[in-house]
Amino acid sequence: MKKACEEYRVVLLDQRGTGLSTPLTTSSLSQITSAAEQVEYLKHFRADSIVKDAEFIRLHLVPDAKPWTVLGQSYGGFCAVTYLSFAPEGLKSVLLTGGLPPLGSACTADTVYRACFKQVQQQNEKYYARYPQDIQVIHELVRYLNESEGGGVSLPSGGRLTPKMLQCLGLSGLGSGGGFERLHYLFERVWDPILVPGAKKTISYYFLKEFERWLGFDQNPLYALLHESIYCQGSPSKWSAHKIGSECESLFDPIKAIKEGRPVYFTGEMVFPCIFDEIHALRPLKETAHMLAHKEDWPPLYDVNVLNNNKVPVAAAVYYEDMYVNFNIAKETASQIAGIRLWITNEYMHSGIRDGGSHVFDHLMGLLNGKKPLF
Repeated sequence: MKKACEEYRVVLLDQRGTGLSTPLTTSSLSQITSAAEQVEYLKHFRADSIVKDAEFIRLHLVPDAKPWTVLGQSYGGFCAVTYLSFAPEGLKSVLLTGGLPPLGSACTADTVYRACFKQVQQQNEKYYARYPQDIQVIHELVRYLNESEGGGVSLPSGGRLTPKMLQCLGLSGLGSGGGFERLHYLFERVWDPILVPGAKKTISYYFLKEFERWLGFDQNPLYALLHESIYCQGSPSKWSAHKIGSECESLFDPIKAIKEGRPVYFTGEMVFPCIFDEIHALRPLKETAHMLAHKEDWPPLYDVNVLNNNKVPVAAAVYYEDMYVNFNIAKETASQIAGIRLWITNEYMHSGIRDGGSHVFDHLMGLLNGKKPLF
């Protein structure tokens, strides 16, 4: 922000359904009483609609309605590529950080998750190489959860922590700068201290509360409901992460991992059907989520022909070890955007714009301005 404000007037867009842009919450969605009506409402919250919002704002805010420069991080980058596809006349230049989407037709979620599960496996291996003592800690925790009544324990908000839900901590813990450390410190406080000899071992309230805070799905149902749809064009996702995850179930099965003496692997940026059973606030949205997963008539998000003939200057940071946006898929997409200038680096993970924002921003601006080499 500091670096950008040296040369730009910065506008922070709360994408529709987030921040102050009519935020979607589980309570506000309850005003729409049927699942079918909720689906009809939610279909307007993808990148195509966000780009229309951005264009509306640009025409009213920018002097003389001139083109502006946009920076898209992660999903924001996906939106920026949609912008390049359908409204390039509104763009002066584009900066992308960890945000090059797959461009294939139909639903590319299956392709994305096949690649991402491999990357998640590698991140797990790195985590346990750094904190091998956590193998036993997590074994003990998974065993405790599995042997509890109903296969889990109650969460403060009324949901349930099960072994499979525990694995979802990888979403925040494995793919960003400082994530390994935060995950390790979380597990340092998993158990209540024994104050009275012989007292029953219990999971600490701190850990249960922090688990809910880490996931945040109850406060951000839009992510849980629409995550897989960001990959859909004319076909359904059909719970793609769950489907592809079953192909490597033996590797990610927490109970089997304990029996075989292997580390319990966490998952990554994947939404599974079970969260609509185990997270209390999401239970009323289970039918809606199922209908969205099987919705077939998603409109296109990208125009490859337009991207092939792109005239807008584009610079992109592609993180070699990005757990969320696969490196090979990002490179394939880049090959379809005419004139794009890539900075490929392993200096940062997906969170590069947060961890080294001034450096990342300055480097990308250098690419746009011809001050950096193009290789």
